[in-house]
Amino acid sequence: MSLFAVSAHADDAELRRQIVGTWQLVSVVYEDATTKDRTPVYGEHPKGIQIATPEGRWLALMTADGRNVPKTDADRAQALKSMIAYTGRYRVANGQVITKVEAAWNEAWVGGEQVRNIRFDGDRLTIESPPLPHPNMNDKTVRVIVVWQREKL
Repeated sequence: MSLFAVSAHADDAELRRQIVGTWQLVSVVYEDATTKDRTPVYGEHPKGIQIATPEGRWLALMTADGRNVPKTDADRAQALKSMIAYTGRYRVANGQVITKVEAAWNEAWVGGEQVRNIRFDGDRLTIESPPLPHPNMNDKTVRVIVVWQREKL
């Protein structure tokens, strides 16, 4: 039993080492929890950045492709629905990144934890949420699948 715990700890240490850096957004897909249909909700070319520091700071910002400059309150409400942003302290445990949210585009996330499964494929990082009611989808239950590319300096 203790051998397994050491092995799992070593895997998490390696995942934490790999996740540190700056990442460019590649895609954001919502997978319907019931039908498993996948929708690229932020378009084919969303914009975004994710930063994970060695000290444990996390920042993620994603915006939809083709956003317009908001001019009315309705435009501003739509702009809020075409983005995700949050920041806080993170840790890696059991193959997941867990962020204790300090500030977010969705105030309901502040003070809670965002738990995401992570996997690496070369310089690509895939982060997946568990199925959850999403505020940008009228609380429809979806799994958010986000792909990032390590930024080349």
